[in-house]
Amino acid sequence: MSEIDSDAIGPWLPPEDLRFVREKVPMVYVDIVPVRLDEAGALEAVGMLLCADDEGINRAFPSGRILLYETIREALARHIDKDLGPMALPRIPAMLTPFTVGEYFPMGEGWHDPRQHAVSLAYIVAMQGDCNPGDDSLEFSWFTPGEARTRELQAELIPAHASLLRRALAVLGCDA
Repeated sequence: MSEIDSDAIGPWLPPEDLRFVREKVPMVYVDIVPVRLDEAGALEAVGMLLCADDEGINRAFPSGRILLYETIREALARHIDKDLGPMALPRIPAMLTPFTVGEYFPMGEGWHDPRQHAVSLAYIVAMQGDCNPGDDSLEFSWFTPGEARTRELQAELIPAHASLLRRALAVLGCDA
């Protein structure tokens, strides 16, 4: 787990400073696709959060920014702990090469974040324990590869994460 607790350090920057930074440079994030693998390493299930916001209820993957002086490994551990609980028991990959890189833009469709331009390093992380949603989510559910490939489930995801799911399934040999 990360030694940096984002809740303990308070606001990252005052709102006006954060707005200024977001207008000048992209932010760096991690996106995490939680999975369950069998003994041979084949995909058994993909995990997704159910979240509510002003725009409605949708599914999403754990994600968030990397803090100053925080390693990628620490950021992954911190966001998994925050979003999936301390008993998720993630197996963070030894090699931290992302399976894809996403670019979020404040305008347009798809990989969209109205607040900022952001670059997200995406990782597939196997979970060995029990995943329980954090305070920001309604629930956490596992879906088989067959369920994850359906248009109905992908339509429940925020658009960027639907694209992320399709990329993850392809990397794991379960093309949609």
